[in-house]
Formats: sequence, structure tokens, C-alpha cells
Amino acid sequence: MIEEILLKALKAIGIEADYVEVVVPKHESLGDVSTPAAMLYAKKLKKNPSVIADSIITAINAPDVFDTIEKAGAGFINFRFKLSYLYGQLLKLYTEGSGYLRPNIGKGQKIQIEFVSANPTGPLHLGHGRGAALGAAVANLLSAAGYCVEREFYVNDAGRQVRLLGESVFARYKEITGTPYNFPEDGYRGDYVDELARDTHAAYGDKFSQSEFAVASEFFIAYAYKQMLEEIKNDLADFGVEFDRWQSEKELFTDGTITKTIEKFRDKGLIYEQDMDNICEKNRKYGNFKESIIEKGVAVWFKATELGDEKDRVLMKSDGQYTYFASDIAYHVLKLNRGFDGLINVWGADHHGYIPRIRAVIKAAGHDENKLTVLLVQMVMLLRGGVPVQMSKRAGEYVTLRDVVKEVGKDITRFIFLTRRPDSQLEFDMEAVKQDSPDNPVYYIQYAYARINSVFEKAEKRQISLSFDNTTDLSGLSSPEELSLIKKLIFYPAAFQTAVRTRQPHMITFYLQELAGLFHPFYYKHRILDEEAQLTRARLMLCACVKIVIGEGLSILGVSAPDKM
Repeated sequence: MIEEILLKALKAIGIEADYVEVVVPKHESLGDVSTPAAMLYAKKLKKNPSVIADSIITAINAPDVFDTIEKAGAGFINFRFKLSYLYGQLLKLYTEGSGYLRPNIGKGQKIQIEFVSANPTGPLHLGHGRGAALGAAVANLLSAAGYCVEREFYVNDAGRQVRLLGESVFARYKEITGTPYNFPEDGYRGDYVDELARDTHAAYGDKFSQSEFAVASEFFIAYAYKQMLEEIKNDLADFGVEFDRWQSEKELFTDGTITKTIEKFRDKGLIYEQDMDNICEKNRKYGNFKESIIEKGVAVWFKATELGDEKDRVLMKSDGQYTYFASDIAYHVLKLNRGFDGLINVWGADHHGYIPRIRAVIKAAGHDENKLTVLLVQMVMLLRGGVPVQMSKRAGEYVTLRDVVKEVGKDITRFIFLTRRPDSQLEFDMEAVKQDSPDNPVYYIQYAYARINSVFEKAEKRQISLSFDNTTDLSGLSSPEELSLIKKLIFYPAAFQTAVRTRQPHMITFYLQELAGLFHPFYYKHRILDEEAQLTRARLMLCACVKIVIGEGLSILGVSAPDKM
């Protein structure tokens, strides 16, 4: 592969690297593939990119691979492949399958990816769905690349939100029983709250009608939380998203993890007590620090500024209540202690400012802050025929992930969520994605896969063998459409590597759209089964490779590859 050739050339000129970027030029006139390696290493080597490019070209020894190697502006090097190399790589793709398409980048490293982690206080919305599609695709991508991946959902089952859900359900329950009760001012609204209240009444009747929330709170909080979490799990399962582990935030409080973590950081000199107005620092270490701090009326702080954050952070307020950050640091230290080589968090874009403080926690725990990768997910704008769908979260009126999946299907929903960089806003037009046309990218790709199956069925009826090996003659594949397909197919491992290293599965969706965009014109322009035997077999093998790669890419995205459409 070209990456291996370039890495050897870089090593020959004194550059040790484990990855080299390879791209497809915007115009075919520039070559089949290109690398900006000379430009990227110019600063490190303190040389002109043009000089480095000359050195790389001189160090390349691959006469059987490249027809031409040319230096271009700004330190790029452009390559054209020999026909014999293209045919050989296509044969290799067919015979090796996933072994060819999935370079073993991970080599067994342990990666934990935490995603979705929605508060169990309401149904999953489209933002959660986009995060779920991204997290699942990244996990699939890394697993395919040889990493050992664990998928985790962090359940926010502690704190005010869960209690507020229970009180909201209790208020609606009281309405059903005809007992006056003030609905909490900032309570959760929506049909799901009413439904939980009706279910409670159907199961328990008027049992709690005369109770105050203070008395019935334990039951209603636990009941509402359990039902909502179950709904979230069911919605994710219907969306094709599974987790290896569900970590309860509440457990971090009950099993002492938070207290132990703060004490360990205190031993490192990273914890101090100070009033909330930052007036008088209390540099004392207390035995049972929570009770002592409440008595002294001061807060517990984490010295985040010493570790790169913009300001120190409060872990426990002067009233003895832990902040959200306290459980977050305990959770991340817990993950680090489980021996992962890397952590990936999928967060909403509004959590951007949270990244430095979590990196500070990782450094405080004695780990490299680069162990953490955060993927930020922007909001989804829902449209119908180009018109925005009006939603109000405050009133509990919004389209849920369940609604969208039910209307347009899992495959379309997951694919559309992965058609843009996660940190860019996404428009999701419910009407457009239901059209069976080339404008629907999911249909366009799946139709290519199904179309190849149809060709194979016809071939079998004509008793044309679909068995290929290294002796299959591909020399008849010489048209521009055929050669463009071959070049795109053998570029998949490079696209895969880039997607893995950047943790960006949308690159696979781009690739598949481009591959389908090359296959359909080839199909319309060239007869596959009605040519002489050798060319028919060559084109059938080309179709087989397109099918293999589309199936591979769709499996990473979590989208099905239908045999018929």
C-alpha cells in the first residue's frame, strides 16, 4: 500500500512516523493520490517543502507501483498508479476482504467510549440520537481497526433532575386522584409525564392520594427514573445502539468513590477549603471532611488552575452539597483506574468549556491528558419539506428520536446523523430522506448494493461463475468509469485509517456516497453480462469488490445492506 511505501521513504530521510496522510486530488489531472507530507514536515526539518519533497521522491523505491511521481506546489507529491498495480490491488481486495480493508491500527489497545449519557428524565431527543449514532459508529470504527472497545452509558441518576421528575409525575398523579397539588415551577412537562402518572395510578390506585411528596418521594423518584431509563434503553436498542456497561452516578456517592477521590487529590496538595467569596483559605485537612466543612461554613475546592484550567473549581459547597463536577472527577478517575489506554467522551457542543477541567482531573490523577478525546456534537435542526419544525422543550413539545425512527427508519436516521462533522450543525429534512431517489444518500448507496445482488442473480441463472481468484484476468477493465471505480475501491483503507485516527466516521459516509456516485454511471454505461466471457467475469469481479466495500462501510455506520430494494 502507498502508506507503507511513504513511511519507508520518510524513514530513509530521517523521519520516524506511524502515519502518513494520503488524499485524493480534487482534479484527476493532478494524479490518482497525493500526500502533503513534505509540507507537514517542513517545520520539523527546518527545510523548504520543495526540498523535502525531492528527498521523499528520491527515497521511494516502488517501480511496480507508480507510473509517475510528480512534485506539486506547497509541498504536495502526486502519484499515478500503474495499471498492473491497480489490477493487483483489486484482486487483493477481493481475496483478503476485511484483512485488506481494515489496517490493524489499534493492536489491541483498550479504548473506552462514553456516549449518549442522557438524563433519565425524558425521552431521547434528536441531539441524543446524533450522539448515539456517532458514538456507536466510532466504536465500530475502532473495533474494526483492532482496538478493544468498551461502550459505556453514564447514568445521571443522582441530583435534582431525577427528584424533579419524580415530583412532576407525583403532581400529575395527584391531579388524576382529584387532590389539589401545585405543579413544580420548573418541573418536567409533556405527554410522557402524564403517561407515567396514569401508569402509576393504574397500578396503585389512590394509594398516594393523601400523601405529600416528602412522604411519597422515594417511591415516585425511583418509579419515574426506572421507567424512563427502561424507555431510553428500548429506544437505543431499536436504534441499533448497545452498551457494554451502564455506570450509575448515584453509586459514586453511595460507595464512597467521590470521597476517596477527593481525599487522594488532597494528599497531592490539590484540594483546599475556602469560603465561596475567596476571602480566607482554610488549609486544614479534616478527618471526616464533609461534616467538618459544613461546620466551618467553607467550600471544598480543586486546584484546577495548577493543571491548565482557567480557574479553580468547587467540589462541595458550604452547605455540604457536592457539585456536578465532584461526581465527574470521581467518574473519570474510576475510568482511568480501569486500565484504558484511551478515553473518548461524546458530549453536546455546549460542554466545550468543560474540556479543560476534565483534562486537569486526568493530569491530577497522574495520567497523560491526551488520553482523553472529546467529540462535540452540535444540534439537529428538524425540517419538513424545507420548513423548520417548531419545538418547545420547556412545554415538553419536541420530536423524539423514537418518533423519527418510527417515521423514516433506523438506517436513514443513523446515516443522516453521520453525514456531517459532529461539531457542525445538521439539518434533517423528514420529507427529503423518505424519497427513493439519488437525492437520498442512503437510498443511493443501498440501491448500489442491491443492484449488484440483482446482477449476481442474473449471472447465476445464466450459469456464469461468481468464483474469482488471483488468476482472474482484469485487463479488460480499461474504461475511465472502470478505472475510477478501481482507484476509489483501493483507496478505502486510506480513508478508513484517516477516519480511525481522527475519530470521524462521517468520512466513511462521504466515501460511500462517492463510491455509489461512481458505480451507478458505470452500471448505466457498460453492459456487465452481455459481453464476451473474459470481460463479463472481470466486470462481475469489479461489482463484487464494490459490494464488499459498501457492505464494510455500512456495517461501520450501523446501517443495513439490503439484498433487495
